[in-house]
Amino acid sequence: MIYKDSIIIGGGPCGLSAAIELQNAGEDIVVIEKENIVNSIYNYPTHQTFFSTSLKLSIGDIPFITASDKPKRNDALVYYRKVAEIKQIPINSFEKVESIIKVQEGFHIISSKTEYTCKNVIIATGYYDNPNKLDIEGENLPHVFHYFKEGHPYYGKRVVIIGGKNSSIDAALELEKAGAFVTVVYRGDSYSPSVKPWILPGFDSLVKSGDIDMRFNSEVIQITEKDITISENAVRSQIECDYVFAMIGYHPDHAFLKGVGIEIDPVTGRPSYNEETMESNIPGLYIAGVIAAGNNANEIFIENGKLHGKQIANAIRDKRE
Repeated sequence: MIYKDSIIIGGGPCGLSAAIELQNAGEDIVVIEKENIVNSIYNYPTHQTFFSTSLKLSIGDIPFITASDKPKRNDALVYYRKVAEIKQIPINSFEKVESIIKVQEGFHIISSKTEYTCKNVIIATGYYDNPNKLDIEGENLPHVFHYFKEGHPYYGKRVVIIGGKNSSIDAALELEKAGAFVTVVYRGDSYSPSVKPWILPGFDSLVKSGDIDMRFNSEVIQITEKDITISENAVRSQIECDYVFAMIGYHPDHAFLKGVGIEIDPVTGRPSYNEETMESNIPGLYIAGVIAAGNNANEIFIENGKLHGKQIANAIRDKRE
């Protein structure tokens, strides 16, 4: 049995930021991460460029310096590894938390490797591991994916992308560049206002030239091994394809949060917590990062989620004093 003052579950940027703030507050901590640190960023597309500037992505008063204003995926991986090293954050990676049990003096945690006791738990598990589902026939076929890594393997292939926001547009651009035949199916009647303004003109140019087939007002209603069926302006048709990328967003692990005892709003998916302290409805159990936003992943990002650590550290310090 390992004892710590506070345990952070999740080794993403917001979890690491919370770990730094808690260490600064004198807490003996450990970060438990089921994969590698900043695993969500690791799983981003290989050539992903961040929307935010490096300054806004920095944590722990350590500058994030890059040659360009907007860093790329690999820049972020290097930066957060270096932060963990400089700040000497204890991280137990590739260790999955299986249960969190509330006990009289705090919490008992059982992981895939060992057991812990602690006074406080900070859940910063993000949402990227839980893709939204289409709830249609065929979505679990082996050629249907919810994550896009890079375009090269799809040279000469017919690829359908479901969704019309940044992840979909980025994937479509890279796939077209790699020589795939790309169709984008989007239920909106025009481009999403959330699409990064510096990539939209180039994408729209490819649509107008016919290099990318853009289907607005369209919804996928079935996927087979050879094609998809869509309803476009209430008219059904089939599109032949070799691969499908369902880029329709992600959500927190509601089952895990409920299993711990955290109350979840059934409509918004938002967990119950105090906005000043980030403490949940369970005393001593705190929420950090994007999971605080529930189903609205566009509300909290690294740049504001990283601030939760300071709120949590202050709340724990106030209780201790």
